[in-house]
Amino acid sequence: MCGIEPLLEEALVSCFTMDYPDYQIVFGIQDPKDPALAVLERVRARFPERDVAVVVDSTPHGQNRKVANLINMLPSAKHEIVVISDSDIHVPTDYLDSLVGELQKPGTGMVCSLYAGLVPQPETLFPRLGAMQITHAFLPGVLMSRMMGRQDCLGSTVMITKETLARTGGLNSLSDLLAEDNALGRKVVELGLDIRLSYAVAAATVPENTLHQLWQHETRWTRTIRGLAPYALAASTLQYPLFWSLLAMLFTGAEGWTLFLFLLCWLARALTAGGVESLLRPRMRGLLYPSPLWAYPLRDVLSVTEIVATYGIDNVVWRGHKIVANGGLRP
Repeated sequence: MCGIEPLLEEALVSCFTMDYPDYQIVFGIQDPKDPALAVLERVRARFPERDVAVVVDSTPHGQNRKVANLINMLPSAKHEIVVISDSDIHVPTDYLDSLVGELQKPGTGMVCSLYAGLVPQPETLFPRLGAMQITHAFLPGVLMSRMMGRQDCLGSTVMITKETLARTGGLNSLSDLLAEDNALGRKVVELGLDIRLSYAVAAATVPENTLHQLWQHETRWTRTIRGLAPYALAASTLQYPLFWSLLAMLFTGAEGWTLFLFLLCWLARALTAGGVESLLRPRMRGLLYPSPLWAYPLRDVLSVTEIVATYGIDNVVWRGHKIVANGGLRP
Protein backbone atom coordinates (compact mmCIF):
# COMPACT_ATOMS: atom_id res chain seq x y z
CA MET A 1 0.00 0.00 0.00
CA CYS A 2 1.11 3.53 -0.72
CA GLY A 3 -1.18 6.53 -0.50
CA ILE A 4 -4.85 7.12 -1.16
CA GLU A 5 -6.17 6.10 -4.56
CA PRO A 6 -9.71 5.98 -5.98
CA LEU A 7 -11.81 3.01 -4.80
CA LEU A 8 -9.12 1.99 -2.30
CA GLU A 9 -11.69 1.05 0.32
CA GLU A 10 -13.67 -1.08 -2.16
CA ALA A 11 -10.47 -2.87 -3.22
CA LEU A 12 -9.55 -3.62 0.39
CA VAL A 13 -13.06 -4.88 1.19
CA SER A 14 -12.75 -7.39 -1.66
CA CYS A 15 -9.72 -8.88 0.10
CA PHE A 16 -11.76 -9.39 3.28
CA THR A 17 -14.74 -11.06 1.58
CA MET A 18 -13.20 -13.96 -0.34
CA ASP A 19 -14.80 -17.40 -0.06
CA TYR A 20 -11.89 -19.33 1.40
CA PRO A 21 -11.89 -21.18 4.74
CA ASP A 22 -8.62 -19.93 6.24
CA TYR A 23 -6.41 -17.11 5.05
CA GLN A 24 -4.44 -14.22 6.48
CA ILE A 25 -4.04 -10.74 4.95
CA VAL A 26 -0.74 -8.91 5.42
CA PHE A 27 -0.72 -5.20 4.59
CA GLY A 28 2.59 -3.43 4.10
CA ILE A 29 3.20 0.31 4.17
CA GLN A 30 6.36 2.35 4.56
CA ASP A 31 5.21 5.69 5.97
CA PRO A 32 3.47 5.62 9.39
CA LYS A 33 1.66 8.85 8.39
CA ASP A 34 0.33 7.41 5.14
CA PRO A 35 -3.41 8.24 4.92
CA ALA A 36 -4.10 4.77 3.50
CA LEU A 37 -3.69 3.42 7.04
CA ALA A 38 -6.88 5.18 8.16
CA VAL A 39 -8.81 3.57 5.28
CA LEU A 40 -7.39 0.17 6.19
CA GLU A 41 -8.36 0.52 9.85
CA ARG A 42 -11.89 1.50 8.87
CA VAL A 43 -12.24 -1.61 6.71
CA ARG A 44 -10.57 -3.82 9.28
CA ALA A 45 -13.11 -2.76 11.91
CA ARG A 46 -15.91 -4.06 9.68
CA PHE A 47 -14.37 -7.56 9.61
CA PRO A 48 -12.98 -8.23 13.11
CA GLU A 49 -12.98 -12.00 12.50
CA ARG A 50 -10.43 -11.76 9.67
CA ASP A 51 -6.79 -12.62 10.44
CA VAL A 52 -4.86 -9.43 9.59
CA ALA A 53 -1.29 -8.21 10.05
CA VAL A 54 -0.25 -4.62 9.33
CA VAL A 55 3.46 -4.00 8.78
CA VAL A 56 4.59 -0.35 8.92
CA ASP A 57 8.30 -0.41 8.11
CA SER A 58 10.42 2.06 6.13
CA THR A 59 13.52 -0.14 6.06
CA PRO A 60 15.01 0.14 2.53
CA HIS A 61 16.16 -2.92 0.62
CA GLY A 62 17.59 -1.72 -2.68
CA GLN A 63 15.90 0.78 -4.97
CA ASN A 64 12.64 -1.07 -5.74
CA ARG A 65 10.28 0.23 -3.08
CA LYS A 66 7.60 -2.41 -3.77
CA VAL A 67 10.12 -5.19 -3.20
CA ALA A 68 11.35 -3.45 -0.05
CA ASN A 69 7.78 -3.48 1.22
CA LEU A 70 7.46 -7.18 0.46
CA ILE A 71 10.73 -8.04 2.20
CA ASN A 72 9.48 -6.24 5.32
CA MET A 73 6.11 -8.01 5.12
CA LEU A 74 7.18 -11.60 4.47
CA PRO A 75 8.18 -12.49 8.06
CA SER A 76 4.60 -11.73 9.16
CA ALA A 77 3.06 -14.18 6.68
CA LYS A 78 1.95 -17.30 8.58
CA HIS A 79 1.18 -19.69 5.76
CA GLU A 80 3.33 -21.57 3.25
CA ILE A 81 1.39 -20.32 0.23
CA VAL A 82 1.82 -16.58 -0.40
CA VAL A 83 -0.10 -14.26 -2.74
CA ILE A 84 1.53 -10.96 -3.68
CA SER A 85 -1.12 -8.45 -4.79
CA ASP A 86 -1.38 -4.71 -5.38
CA SER A 87 -3.61 -2.39 -3.37
CA ASP A 88 -5.56 -1.27 -6.46
CA ILE A 89 -6.72 -4.81 -7.30
CA HIS A 90 -10.38 -5.75 -6.77
CA VAL A 91 -10.56 -9.52 -6.38
CA PRO A 92 -13.58 -11.79 -6.94
CA THR A 93 -14.85 -14.02 -4.14
CA ASP A 94 -13.41 -17.15 -5.83
CA TYR A 95 -9.98 -15.55 -6.25
CA LEU A 96 -8.05 -17.77 -3.82
CA ASP A 97 -9.99 -20.91 -4.78
CA SER A 98 -9.05 -20.39 -8.42
CA LEU A 99 -5.39 -19.67 -7.66
CA VAL A 100 -4.94 -22.63 -5.32
CA GLY A 101 -6.63 -24.95 -7.80
CA GLU A 102 -3.98 -24.11 -10.40
CA LEU A 103 -1.08 -24.24 -7.93
CA GLN A 104 -2.01 -27.83 -7.00
CA LYS A 105 -1.46 -29.02 -10.58
CA PRO A 106 1.80 -31.01 -10.94
CA GLY A 107 4.82 -29.02 -12.05
CA THR A 108 3.35 -25.63 -11.15
CA GLY A 109 5.65 -23.07 -9.52
CA MET A 110 3.56 -19.90 -9.79
CA VAL A 111 0.01 -18.81 -10.56
CA CYS A 112 -1.03 -15.38 -11.82
CA SER A 113 -4.36 -13.77 -12.60
CA LEU A 114 -5.54 -11.69 -15.52
CA TYR A 115 -7.06 -8.32 -14.77
CA ALA A 116 -9.14 -5.73 -16.59
CA GLY A 117 -9.18 -1.97 -16.17
CA LEU A 118 -11.65 -0.44 -13.73
CA VAL A 119 -12.82 3.17 -14.22
CA PRO A 120 -13.66 4.94 -10.91
CA GLN A 121 -15.98 7.42 -12.69
CA PRO A 122 -17.27 6.22 -16.07
CA GLU A 123 -17.72 9.75 -17.44
CA THR A 124 -14.01 10.74 -17.06
CA LEU A 125 -11.79 10.57 -20.15
CA PHE A 126 -8.31 9.59 -19.03
CA PRO A 127 -9.26 6.73 -16.69
CA ARG A 128 -11.35 5.37 -19.57
CA LEU A 129 -8.34 5.49 -21.88
CA GLY A 130 -6.19 3.77 -19.26
CA ALA A 131 -8.77 1.04 -18.72
CA MET A 132 -9.04 0.48 -22.49
CA GLN A 133 -5.27 -0.09 -22.71
CA ILE A 134 -5.41 -2.71 -19.96
CA THR A 135 -8.57 -4.49 -21.14
CA HIS A 136 -8.15 -4.30 -24.91
CA ALA A 137 -4.36 -4.44 -25.39
CA PHE A 138 -2.61 -5.81 -22.30
CA LEU A 139 -5.06 -8.60 -21.42
CA PRO A 140 -5.43 -10.06 -24.94
CA GLY A 141 -1.68 -9.62 -25.41
CA VAL A 142 -0.98 -11.82 -22.39
CA LEU A 143 -3.26 -14.55 -23.76
CA MET A 144 -1.70 -14.29 -27.22
CA SER A 145 1.82 -14.57 -25.81
CA ARG A 146 0.83 -17.67 -23.84
CA MET A 147 -0.56 -19.22 -27.03
CA MET A 148 2.89 -18.59 -28.55
CA GLY A 149 4.63 -20.36 -25.67
CA ARG A 150 5.58 -17.53 -23.28
CA GLN A 151 4.96 -17.86 -19.54
CA ASP A 152 5.17 -14.40 -18.02
CA CYS A 153 4.58 -13.37 -14.43
CA LEU A 154 1.85 -10.74 -13.98
CA GLY A 155 2.86 -8.73 -10.95
CA SER A 156 -0.63 -7.71 -9.86
CA THR A 157 -1.23 -11.29 -8.62
CA VAL A 158 1.55 -13.75 -7.83
CA MET A 159 0.81 -16.96 -5.93
CA ILE A 160 3.94 -18.88 -4.94
CA THR A 161 5.06 -21.07 -2.06
CA LYS A 162 7.72 -19.84 0.32
CA GLU A 163 9.84 -22.85 -0.64
CA THR A 164 9.76 -22.00 -4.35
CA LEU A 165 10.40 -18.33 -3.59
CA ALA A 166 13.50 -19.29 -1.60
CA ARG A 167 14.72 -21.52 -4.45
CA THR A 168 14.58 -18.55 -6.84
CA GLY A 169 16.92 -16.57 -4.62
CA GLY A 170 14.25 -14.82 -2.58
CA LEU A 171 12.91 -11.29 -2.70
CA ASN A 172 16.31 -9.74 -2.00
CA SER A 173 17.51 -10.83 -5.44
CA LEU A 174 14.82 -8.56 -6.97
CA SER A 175 15.47 -5.43 -4.91
CA ASP A 176 17.20 -3.37 -7.63
CA LEU A 177 15.10 -4.42 -10.63
CA LEU A 178 12.36 -2.37 -12.26
CA ALA A 179 10.56 -5.42 -13.71
CA GLU A 180 10.82 -7.53 -10.58
CA ASP A 181 7.75 -9.58 -11.51
CA ASN A 182 9.22 -10.57 -14.87
CA ALA A 183 12.52 -11.52 -13.23
CA LEU A 184 10.76 -13.66 -10.62
CA GLY A 185 8.80 -15.42 -13.35
CA ARG A 186 11.97 -16.19 -15.29
CA LYS A 187 13.57 -17.63 -12.16
CA VAL A 188 10.56 -19.93 -11.63
CA VAL A 189 10.71 -21.15 -15.23
CA GLU A 190 14.47 -21.75 -14.87
CA LEU A 191 13.63 -24.14 -12.02
CA GLY A 192 11.67 -26.22 -14.55
CA LEU A 193 8.30 -25.14 -13.13
CA ASP A 194 5.26 -23.74 -14.93
CA ILE A 195 3.52 -20.38 -14.54
CA ARG A 196 -0.24 -20.85 -14.85
CA LEU A 197 -3.17 -18.47 -15.16
CA SER A 198 -6.14 -18.77 -12.84
CA TYR A 199 -9.74 -18.69 -14.03
CA ALA A 200 -10.54 -15.67 -11.85
CA VAL A 201 -10.20 -12.22 -13.41
CA ALA A 202 -9.50 -9.26 -11.13
CA ALA A 203 -10.08 -5.56 -11.80
CA ALA A 204 -7.38 -2.88 -11.49
CA THR A 205 -8.37 0.69 -10.66
CA VAL A 206 -7.17 3.29 -13.16
CA PRO A 207 -6.68 6.39 -10.97
CA GLU A 208 -5.12 8.82 -13.46
CA ASN A 209 -7.36 11.87 -13.98
CA THR A 210 -5.02 13.88 -16.23
CA LEU A 211 -3.10 13.20 -19.41
CA HIS A 212 0.17 13.86 -17.56
CA GLN A 213 -0.61 11.23 -14.90
CA LEU A 214 -1.68 8.68 -17.48
CA TRP A 215 1.41 9.39 -19.57
CA GLN A 216 3.72 8.86 -16.57
CA HIS A 217 2.06 5.56 -15.64
CA GLU A 218 1.89 4.10 -19.13
CA THR A 219 5.39 5.18 -20.18
CA ARG A 220 6.70 3.41 -17.07
CA TRP A 221 5.02 0.25 -18.38
CA THR A 222 6.37 0.70 -21.89
CA ARG A 223 9.84 1.61 -20.57
CA THR A 224 9.83 -1.63 -18.62
CA ILE A 225 8.86 -3.61 -21.73
CA ARG A 226 11.51 -1.78 -23.75
CA GLY A 227 14.14 -3.02 -21.32
CA LEU A 228 12.88 -6.61 -21.60
CA ALA A 229 11.97 -6.88 -25.30
CA PRO A 230 12.87 -3.74 -27.31
CA TYR A 231 12.24 -5.23 -30.76
CA ALA A 232 8.95 -6.83 -29.79
CA LEU A 233 7.80 -3.51 -28.33
CA ALA A 234 8.56 -1.73 -31.60
CA ALA A 235 6.72 -4.43 -33.55
CA SER A 236 3.72 -4.10 -31.25
CA THR A 237 2.86 -0.76 -32.88
CA LEU A 238 1.38 -2.84 -35.71
CA GLN A 239 -1.50 -3.88 -33.44
CA TYR A 240 -2.93 -0.34 -33.51
CA PRO A 241 -4.59 -0.17 -36.95
CA LEU A 242 -6.41 3.11 -36.36
CA PHE A 243 -3.09 4.92 -35.97
CA TRP A 244 -1.80 3.63 -39.30
CA SER A 245 -5.06 4.31 -41.15
CA LEU A 246 -5.05 7.88 -39.77
CA LEU A 247 -1.47 8.23 -40.98
CA ALA A 248 -2.56 7.05 -44.43
CA MET A 249 -5.29 9.69 -44.48
CA LEU A 250 -2.80 12.37 -43.48
CA PHE A 251 -0.24 11.54 -46.16
CA THR A 252 -2.75 11.12 -49.00
CA GLY A 253 -4.84 14.17 -48.25
CA ALA A 254 -7.75 12.01 -47.04
CA GLU A 255 -8.33 10.20 -50.33
CA GLY A 256 -11.51 8.11 -50.45
CA TRP A 257 -9.82 4.74 -50.09
CA THR A 258 -7.97 5.88 -46.93
CA LEU A 259 -11.24 7.10 -45.39
CA PHE A 260 -12.80 3.71 -46.13
CA LEU A 261 -9.76 1.96 -44.62
CA PHE A 262 -10.01 4.13 -41.49
CA LEU A 263 -13.71 3.37 -41.02
CA LEU A 264 -13.10 -0.35 -41.62
CA CYS A 265 -10.31 -0.41 -39.00
CA TRP A 266 -12.51 1.51 -36.57
CA LEU A 267 -15.29 -1.05 -37.02
CA ALA A 268 -12.89 -3.99 -36.58
CA ARG A 269 -11.38 -2.38 -33.49
CA ALA A 270 -14.80 -1.79 -31.92
CA LEU A 271 -16.00 -5.33 -32.69
CA THR A 272 -12.92 -7.03 -31.23
CA ALA A 273 -12.97 -4.82 -28.13
CA GLY A 274 -16.67 -5.48 -27.69
CA GLY A 275 -16.00 -9.20 -27.96
CA VAL A 276 -13.37 -9.00 -25.22
CA GLU A 277 -15.76 -7.08 -22.97
CA SER A 278 -18.62 -9.53 -23.55
CA LEU A 279 -16.39 -12.45 -22.53
CA LEU A 280 -15.16 -10.63 -19.43
CA ARG A 281 -18.46 -9.20 -18.24
CA PRO A 282 -19.78 -12.40 -16.54
CA ARG A 283 -16.56 -12.59 -14.49
CA MET A 284 -16.30 -8.91 -13.60
CA ARG A 285 -19.34 -8.56 -11.29
CA GLY A 286 -20.49 -5.25 -12.72
CA LEU A 287 -17.00 -3.70 -12.63
CA LEU A 288 -16.56 -3.47 -16.41
CA TYR A 289 -17.90 -0.46 -18.30
CA PRO A 290 -18.37 -0.53 -22.10
CA SER A 291 -15.84 1.58 -23.98
CA PRO A 292 -17.18 4.51 -26.03
CA LEU A 293 -16.86 4.18 -29.80
CA TRP A 294 -15.30 7.63 -30.22
CA ALA A 295 -12.37 6.81 -27.91
CA TYR A 296 -10.74 4.08 -30.03
CA PRO A 297 -8.80 6.38 -32.42
CA LEU A 298 -7.57 8.49 -29.50
CA ARG A 299 -6.46 5.38 -27.61
CA ASP A 300 -4.50 4.00 -30.57
CA VAL A 301 -2.73 7.29 -31.25
CA LEU A 302 -1.77 7.63 -27.57
CA SER A 303 -0.48 4.05 -27.40
CA VAL A 304 1.80 4.39 -30.43
CA THR A 305 3.04 7.80 -29.26
CA GLU A 306 3.99 6.33 -25.88
CA ILE A 307 5.87 3.45 -27.49
CA VAL A 308 7.86 5.78 -29.77
CA ALA A 309 8.60 8.21 -26.93
CA THR A 310 9.77 5.40 -24.66
CA TYR A 311 12.89 4.84 -26.77
CA GLY A 312 14.11 8.24 -25.60
CA ILE A 313 13.09 7.86 -21.93
CA ASP A 314 15.19 6.52 -19.07
CA ASN A 315 13.57 8.40 -16.19
CA VAL A 316 10.30 6.92 -14.94
CA VAL A 317 8.01 7.98 -12.10
CA TRP A 318 6.85 5.33 -9.65
CA ARG A 319 4.43 6.30 -6.87
CA GLY A 320 5.79 9.84 -6.89
CA HIS A 321 9.48 8.80 -6.95
CA LYS A 322 11.59 9.51 -10.04
CA ILE A 323 14.09 6.79 -10.84
CA VAL A 324 16.53 6.04 -13.66
CA ALA A 325 15.70 2.69 -15.23
CA ASN A 326 18.70 2.35 -17.56
CA GLY A 327 20.12 -1.00 -16.45
CA GLY A 328 19.38 -1.37 -12.76
CA LEU A 329 17.43 1.12 -10.67
CA ARG A 330 18.89 4.19 -9.06
CA PRO A 331 17.30 7.32 -7.58
